Amino acid sequence: MSDVARLAGVSIKTVSRVVNDEPAVHPKTAERVLAAIEQLGFRRNLGARNLRRGSTGTIGLIVEDVGNPFYSELNRAVERIATAHDRHVLTGSCGEDTERERELVYEFSSRRVDGMLVVPAGDRHGYLLPEMRAGTPMVFVDRPPGDIVADTVLVDNFGGTVQAVRHLARHGHRRIAFLGDRPDVFTATERLRGFREGCLQAGLRYDERLAVLRTPTLESVTDVVNRLLRGPKRATAVIAGNNRVAVHLLRALAHVTPRPAVVGFDDFELADLLNVTVIAHDVGRLGEAAAELLFGRIHGDDSAPRKVVLPVHLAPRGSGEVAP
Repeated sequence: MSDVARLAGVSIKTVSRVVNDEPAVHPKTAERVLAAIEQLGFRRNLGARNLRRGSTGTIGLIVEDVGNPFYSELNRAVERIATAHDRHVLTGSCGEDTERERELVYEFSSRRVDGMLVVPAGDRHGYLLPEMRAGTPMVFVDRPPGDIVADTVLVDNFGGTVQAVRHLARHGHRRIAFLGDRPDVFTATERLRGFREGCLQAGLRYDERLAVLRTPTLESVTDVVNRLLRGPKRATAVIAGNNRVAVHLLRALAHVTPRPAVVGFDDFELADLLNVTVIAHDVGRLGEAAAELLFGRIHGDDSAPRKVVLPVHLAPRGSGEVAP
């Protein structure tokens, strides 16, 4: 910084003001300083700046898989809020692996992030308590932590599948299948719970043979389609428990006739062009709400832990309105 000041013919304090975009610097003086910075290739020492501030200028975000468009959109929303707070986001994918989640938490903690957003894997998170007691704020996104009380931001998983069942029943369907993610995933079990309640409200008998929870792959979904959509007691409609299930389901149904009605939970790219009826929610708002809650904690909010549940809505586009 002293070299920049010498070349520009100003004080070190003036250079600091220009670098930190502070007011009260004459425009021509600022131009000289910026020209000197460019000529010398000067870069701020962010580590030193953050040390003075008592902050590392970063937050951590742990998701299942950043390659899943759902989590990519979530990540981008968190980045928007973080940028507004002059922070950067460190992101890691745990792949639903509890050990990998723990590794990422400890890695981010060792880097002294100012706070963490976690899409939790599994249901045991007591190991986070020492980090939280040490002053690292934690907010859980899309799913609650397993065995601790902490800030959590969710969507209305239960109410969403209730809506889906009632919608299909209004279009004449009596045998509705539900295909969800693994049974140890919170959103899958909550959506299955909503499916059961939806059957009850619609006056349908809940048939456990029509409800399947398993890791969604094209092979597993195709196997379920072959089993549930054949024979005299076949399902005439299917609710896909998340965006990945919906995509695999559409591929598995490509050559199936008659085509069942389909409602997906989570919107996904091209769903509108494919006329897929979905239970939609604002993923961007989910990420923003969680990040805003986290920065409230970073800035000193010490109120009781909060649980925020964001609404969902049914978007009818054709696939869920097919008669049995």
